[in-house]
Formats: sequence, C-alpha cells, structure tokens
Amino acid sequence: MTRELHRATFNRSALVRVLSDTLPNVAEPKYDFGERLGQWLDFSDALTLFSVLNHEAGSSTSAPSANTDLATQLARVRGNLSASIQNDGVFNPAPSDSPVRIPFPTPLPNATADSAADFSPYHRYYLAHQRDMNAAITALRANARKALAAQSAAGRKLADLDATFEKILAVRERNLLSNIPILLGKRFDQRYAEHRAALAADAVDNPVEWTQAGSWLEAFCHDAQTMLLAELELRLKPAAGLIAAAGSASESMETKPQ
Repeated sequence: MTRELHRATFNRSALVRVLSDTLPNVAEPKYDFGERLGQWLDFSDALTLFSVLNHEAGSSTSAPSANTDLATQLARVRGNLSASIQNDGVFNPAPSDSPVRIPFPTPLPNATADSAADFSPYHRYYLAHQRDMNAAITALRANARKALAAQSAAGRKLADLDATFEKILAVRERNLLSNIPILLGKRFDQRYAEHRAALAADAVDNPVEWTQAGSWLEAFCHDAQTMLLAELELRLKPAAGLIAAAGSASESMETKPQ
C-alpha cells in the first residue's frame, strides 16, 4: 500500500484512486489542474499572487543548516499520523507502550443491529483523524516555509507563494476534504447491505460479532484506514515539496565553490 500511495500525482492522486476503486460511482477528474485552479481564484486572489511573484525579497544570511531536521520532522509526522490511523484499537491494537489515540467505533453493549448500523460514530471518527492531520501538518508546513525563507531570496519567494496559496485555497480544500467521510458513508451502507444479504433467513444479526476477524465491520475499517492514509499523503504534499526544495537549495549552497 505504501508504495502505491507514493505514486500519486495531481490529477490522479492516491486518494482519487482509492475513492474510485472503493466507490465505482466516483469518477476520476478529467480536467487540467491549472485550468481548474484558475477557476478557483478570483480577481483579488490573482492580485495577491501577482504581488507575491513580483516581490523582490531581500537576501538571507542564515546558514543552510537551518533546515537540517526538516526531513526528520516530516518522517516523524508521517509516522505518527500513520500509526494513529492503523492502530485502531479493535482489529489492529496499538503496542502496549503506545495507546490508541483515536479508537475505531464499535457497537455499544446490548445494541440492536439496526441501532448499531449507524454511520454517525464513524463519521466523527474520520473527522477526528482529519483534525489530527490538519494540526500536525499545518505546523510542519509552517516550519518548512520558515526554513526555506531563511535560505535565500528565491526560497523566501517560494515560501511566500506557498503561504499565499494555503490562505487562498484553505476554504475550498476544507470543503472538498469534508466530502470524503460523506462518501465513506456510502461505502459503510454498501458493506452493511452486503452483510445483511449474506445472512441466512433465520439468522440473528448480533452486533457483538461485528468486531470479530473477517467481519464486514473489519472490512469497512480497512476501507476507512485506506482512505485516511491516502488523504494523509495528499495533505503532506505541500510540506514535503517545501522540504525537498529546502534540501536541494541547501545542497547547492554547500557544494558552491568558495
């Protein structure tokens, strides 16, 4: 899965592939990224970008070593968030020394099949992970911009451009990503419908059995985690790009003849 997630592109990101594979009715985008981006920006946004692109940043005197720990920060954020997603506390418990941060919901004791087949707890579970990702990655992205801006005038311009894009696209990004748990709800309904259809006519549907290995709820848990991991990689792209740019600039400065 990890290898597949890292082969993402703008028009065919891992998240889009996951949604397309999980929900057949979700089509992949056919538009050009630049064209759609132009439709998202209004006149004031365009003026802001123009100002950033044409701003002459001052030179920097900071040492290239300012970003030495950025790659470590990126790895730590990715690792912590991935572990939080995968260690659900039900089908894949966390190690004893690493408690589950956001447990996967399970049916309440004495719940009926009808009351337990409510997507609301799973919607809240997904939103909790989204808030977790947003908080950690926003801080990482800000650190990456700070380090990049300290390296050179070009780095400062790139950092300013990233900050501007983040501000301009924040609302649209939030609205688009908020649709993911809604789409996941359709998968939940599909999994539950398939489960009910497979039951024998006289079988009692006991929600306690849903947490057993091989259950429909375990399959849905995997669906949710797959989407979350794909979304994580998508959210990390801006910060990872800034960190890569900072690393390349640092290497160039270190190898430049004195």
